[in-house]
Amino acid sequence: MAQITPYLFVYGTLLSSQNQYGAYLQQHCTFLQTGKFRGRLYDMGEYPGAVFSDEGDQYVHGSIYQMDDTENILSFIDDYEGFGANQEQPNLFIRILKGIETPTETITCWVYIYNLSVEHLPHIKSGRYL
Repeated sequence: MAQITPYLFVYGTLLSSQNQYGAYLQQHCTFLQTGKFRGRLYDMGEYPGAVFSDEGDQYVHGSIYQMDDTENILSFIDDYEGFGANQEQPNLFIRILKGIETPTETITCWVYIYNLSVEHLPHIKSGRYL
């Protein structure tokens, strides 16, 4: 079986321990450091959605966590993010591997990316949700 990266990049409601899924991550993961990727962050009301973009100098900022039980944690968070074959189609978010820039290196992490149109959503220009 292929090695599954143990790193997860989060940029929205999962950063908050007030969110039950964010609290779960904080219990089952180790915070490594902050990071960013080239993209745009959008305000969807109760949560943000990020998309990749190489246009301009836009970044989505967040935190990198090392998961202690990658498969179970990803399964748990997939449910929260609406990702998977058993979720509404098309999925609201998709989970992909992406290189996350840190001050010293690039770390390949799992990231949940918004999967629908962002055409009418407010852009969060700072790239920071909290």
